[in-house]
Amino acid sequence: MVTEEHIAESLRTSNEEYRKLEESHHRLDAELQQLLKHHVLTPQEEVLKKQLQKEKLGKKDRMAALVRDYRATLEQTGTTR
Repeated sequence: MVTEEHIAESLRTSNEEYRKLEESHHRLDAELQQLLKHHVLTPQEEVLKKQLQKEKLGKKDRMAALVRDYRATLEQTGTTR
């Protein structure tokens, strides 16, 4: 059986959408971590935090869908090990 990490690595090299989503996800995570370094967030920062979290989750969901599609393609072609 092909592992999720193997699929992710294959997608990184072969799928531009996946690569861009992953880069964006990492950038959003870094922004969120920087924001969370503040002990107390202003109301505007709280809104920004929620926006970053939602956007990051959306990227992660799309990446997961691409992994599922890739796995399904492998299973249909019988190339899983």
